[in-house]
Amino acid sequence: MKRPLHKALILVFAISIICAAGCQEAEKPSEKKARVIAAQNMELEKQVAELDKQIDDLKTQHTAKLGLEQKKLANCQKQTADCRQQLKEGMEKKVNDILIVSIEESAKLHKENAKLKAEIAELKAKLNPPKEPEKKE
Repeated sequence: MKRPLHKALILVFAISIICAAGCQEAEKPSEKKARVIAAQNMELEKQVAELDKQIDDLKTQHTAKLGLEQKKLANCQKQTADCRQQLKEGMEKKVNDILIVSIEESAKLHKENAKLKAEIAELKAKLNPPKEPEKKE
């Protein structure tokens, strides 16, 4: 009795191994499928390489444009500083010119004022001669 049970177990075990082996063969891709997958992988790798190259090109372009824009910014800042300096110098020159004219005009007016005061004093002297003190005899 033990023998038929033992044989049945061996038979069930053998059938299960065969089924498992058969299922595994069914899961394996065929050679055609493997070639398709390999071709797709190669195509994807090419696309990745192209995209990496595009990224590098864009980074290079960005760096170049950024450098150009930084140079433009530096030039604009220099021009702004130069314009401010010229404006400051121009304003100082105008202020100095106006100040010089004002000082000259003031000096001229002081001289004219002194001259007019002298004329007034002279005219007063002519209109009102100094009274001579009366002599007591």
